[in-house]
Amino acid sequence: MAVHRVVPNIQSESAQESREFYGLLGFEEVMNHGWIMTLASPSSPAAQISVMTSDRTAPVNPDMSIEVDDVDAAYAVMRESGAEIVHPLQDEEWGVRRFFVRDPGGRVVNVLGHR
Repeated sequence: MAVHRVVPNIQSESAQESREFYGLLGFEEVMNHGWIMTLASPSSPAAQISVMTSDRTAPVNPDMSIEVDDVDAAYAVMRESGAEIVHPLQDEEWGVRRFFVRDPGGRVVNVLGHR
């Protein structure tokens, strides 16, 4: 299994202000679904930050997202390890397949793959 990118998810009700703030560091908006916005560096597109109000289809907001090449394999590994699955594996209407798992420190990790 290969990791493609890791993105911190910042919970905030101040999306516009966050866009402007991180824009000062060179980030540009690359995705905006209304409830989550992703900013990326034009010179290094895998360097990203997401700002979200609340997750649209999950019971909690994830602290970070990890994109992998095989989300089904990642799900199987996490289940077999006994890790706490916070949100089950499912396909989302915006083109990702994902699940949430809790890390040993209590953080919620959104593990996803693009379809």
